Amino acid sequence: MRIKHFPLPVLLSVFLAACVGYGAAPAPARALEGGLVDGAGMSLYVFDRDVAHSGKSVCNGPCATNWPPLMVMEGEGGGADYSVVTRDDGSRQWAFKGKPLYRWIKDQKPGDRSGDGVNAVWHLARP
Repeated sequence: MRIKHFPLPVLLSVFLAACVGYGAAPAPARALEGGLVDGAGMSLYVFDRDVAHSGKSVCNGPCATNWPPLMVMEGEGGGADYSVVTRDDGSRQWAFKGKPLYRWIKDQKPGDRSGDGVNAVWHLARP
């Protein structure tokens, strides 16, 4: 039996193609029906009072009780549109296009969007 030898550039390109996406962490949110949802399918929201690309959230204390931040977990990675903001307590929260992401405590199941428009300052995060 004869073994065929491939040139090194061909072998290298095959190896690199096989590695694409390997070890890449999934994005913290995904688009679904015009909005962003977390890994459990719960709707995500943005707050008008957060300044985009400021690197922080202004929703803390009781606000964060009603609007739980989408927290960064160890080993998670984002993507081009995702960044991390540091909260007042030092914890880390995901942001989309510079705006911190939150859930709404009154959303009970995936697909609920009852937080959209609350007090005219909370809005569904849109891709």
